[in-house]
Amino acid sequence: MDDVTDDLRSAIAGEARALGFDACGFTRPGIGAAGARLRDWVGAGRHGEMGWMADRIGWRSDPAALWPDARSVIVLAESYAPEADPMGVLAARDRAAISVYAQGRDYHDVVKKRLKRLGRWLIDRAGGEIKVFVDTAPVMEKPLAAAAGVGWQGKHTNLVSRELGSWFFLGAIFTTLDLQADPPERDHCGSCRRCLDICPTAAFPTPYLLDARRCISYLTIELKGPIPRGLRAPMGNRIYGCDDCLAVCPWNKFAEAAEGEVYRGAGAPELAELAGLDDASFRARFSGSPIKRIGRARFIRNVLIAIGNSGEAALAPHAERLLGDEAPLVRGAAVWALSRLVPREALARLRRDDPDPEVAAEWDAAIPRPVPSSAG
Repeated sequence: MDDVTDDLRSAIAGEARALGFDACGFTRPGIGAAGARLRDWVGAGRHGEMGWMADRIGWRSDPAALWPDARSVIVLAESYAPEADPMGVLAARDRAAISVYAQGRDYHDVVKKRLKRLGRWLIDRAGGEIKVFVDTAPVMEKPLAAAAGVGWQGKHTNLVSRELGSWFFLGAIFTTLDLQADPPERDHCGSCRRCLDICPTAAFPTPYLLDARRCISYLTIELKGPIPRGLRAPMGNRIYGCDDCLAVCPWNKFAEAAEGEVYRGAGAPELAELAGLDDASFRARFSGSPIKRIGRARFIRNVLIAIGNSGEAALAPHAERLLGDEAPLVRGAAVWALSRLVPREALARLRRDDPDPEVAAEWDAAIPRPVPSSAG
């Protein structure tokens, strides 16, 4: 590496830290065997309803194809490590468990602004062209970050860092500048399988392989329709995302709580309060939050699943009120929640005909209609 390139890399890393990033690495725009693994994963249907994974798989599996002029990729990491154990709220059944990353401001906006500042600084300092990406474009940030030495993909498929644990966001700056690549980070998981064993829905068929269709993060955020009945009870009170596989990673013992309040805010709100949100109040409550993007119907669906799992009969009136909601997705979830909280006789008195076939199916599952006896 020549001195000029070495000095520029050091300057980039220094500026990145000044802007609030916690790690910086350099690599080439390629992800090697990870591209083939992605194609196999999508081919097996493990991406579920995330059609965008398949639609641009050519770009996603080969970053060089996304922007052929790019010569280097600068990968940045920003910590959002929590102050307390995020699994503590799972015992508070009348409250909502929201993934740590989604409790404050939308990281897409925060990280992208910092990437753009760093990119402008880089252009002023060394010229070239740039493009910045934060989880919204067909870019596989995790394999790029592993190649850049920022961390390694653990058995839960998320990136792990010896310094930051499992709690950090990733962003990437593609540049036409030719920067020396860092050596990749090696896998430090060893024989540990805590992240696999803790998963409530058994979403990992094997280490390093996630079946998104069983993942609570996918179910609560990406899935548009009713949550499969067999996966509802294991969700507990998790209404947006799931942190279990991240929280148990032993490398988190080296992670210090993130500074500032940018990614803190939602806490563990009461399920009763959330169940009362109409569309306007939902939008106002989660303005500037990543939660807003799933919309009120999916959100209340998740809240009702948590109410059904709460074992709190006092929450039944909140589910009963939502039997008449305008969204079929909400009405169906309300039926299931009530079926878990009130006696069958009481539920039978609440039964109503519903024009939506999926809601009608929820009623039939909760209160099976008697089978007519055959004559003779």
